[in-house]
Amino acid sequence: MSRFVGRALGPDGQVAHALPFTPASIPPVPPRVLLAAWDSAREGAALGLRGPERALFFAAEDRAAPDPVRLDLSDPDARCWAEAIDLTLGLGTVSGMAVLLRLLALLDAMGRLPWLRGMFEISAGEAELHPALLGAAAELPLDPAARLDETSLRRRLSRLPAGARS
Repeated sequence: MSRFVGRALGPDGQVAHALPFTPASIPPVPPRVLLAAWDSAREGAALGLRGPERALFFAAEDRAAPDPVRLDLSDPDARCWAEAIDLTLGLGTVSGMAVLLRLLALLDAMGRLPWLRGMFEISAGEAELHPALLGAAAELPLDPAARLDETSLRRRLSRLPAGARS
């Protein structure tokens, strides 16, 4: 796999990224790097950082697949977070893009899965993330839509002793 991510600027200002991996094969990242990216993205948001709209095109699962998976980052928050990661780690590399995708998958899971609520706390200016949740987001394979798979996440976090979730 290439270490680099192709990038092109569209006529409308959207940045297109050609990823050399499928959503399910996004490389793991160190949890501490994911946490540092979280902090950078929050700082960028506090400063009002705005980035371009982005379209991420994943490699096809097999060459016969009609269309690659496409993920559009048009939401202002996602654009801000992507820009912060681009400025700190670079989205032209597999490692930088893996951090962004895992960060977005973590945010998606936190909003989508109510049973995770005891594993994080977000308040003005700071966030507390349970180390097991951070580790799972950094390491678990993502599903075909580039999201954390609920079954895998639940299985991984169920190993925590009773009372360790809060």
